[in-house]
Amino acid sequence: MTLFDAILLFLAGTAAGFVNVSAGGGSFLTIPLLIILGGLSPTAANGTNRVAVLMQNIIAARNFRQHGFRDLRQGFKLGASAMVGAIIGSLIAQDLSDSAFRTILSIIMILALAVVIRPGRKHSVEYYTEQLKFPVLQIFLFFIIGIYGGFIQAGTGYLIIFSLSILGGLSLVKTNSLKMIIIASYLLPSLLIFIINGEVRWLPAIVLAAGTSAGGFFGSTFAIKKGDKWIRILLVAAIIIMVSKMLELF
Repeated sequence: MTLFDAILLFLAGTAAGFVNVSAGGGSFLTIPLLIILGGLSPTAANGTNRVAVLMQNIIAARNFRQHGFRDLRQGFKLGASAMVGAIIGSLIAQDLSDSAFRTILSIIMILALAVVIRPGRKHSVEYYTEQLKFPVLQIFLFFIIGIYGGFIQAGTGYLIIFSLSILGGLSLVKTNSLKMIIIASYLLPSLLIFIINGEVRWLPAIVLAAGTSAGGFFGSTFAIKKGDKWIRILLVAAIIIMVSKMLELF
């Protein structure tokens, strides 16, 4: 990897970190670039990318915490459920084919887009709650989300937003603060599995992690200051772009 490639990877990481924290889907940018710029195999890119995502989420979670979003107990509770699923997903990640990757992500993002832009569902302030709705169901859902996150990772943020905000009734700002804790929790064992199997390349991982950490800080600050409206706009835009890319429309 040349110096120019490293700079491009750092800048891509910054953009991906911002998008991941504000909405989701940044890994659709970083994984291809790890393959192109870093010369990694798809599996190694999948593993290496997790180092950057983990660092980005730790930085963003700390920033959310400093701005008053301190529900660590809820985040770690759901994160523990996702962690069990992530171990399962990571163990079978080696068998993921390109066609399966495209099909699964396209379907999930189209469903997420349909939910986000659905008409006639403008919620009042009273709709959002401080306590998560359907807590028992959420534990099961995050086990499933953990399997997906350990298996692919890219696009997991959309599933978490659906579970916590659309189904669980939390604001998008609080949802994003919990999302950082949950993803960081399940990425620890998932990353360890990729490391044990030799599927992490540390030089591109460090470069990318530096970029995503910066992007995660700016993205979490943006989410806190701009609130739900702008997060929703970014979420819709990110989903449209990523679905178009996955379906090879450009």
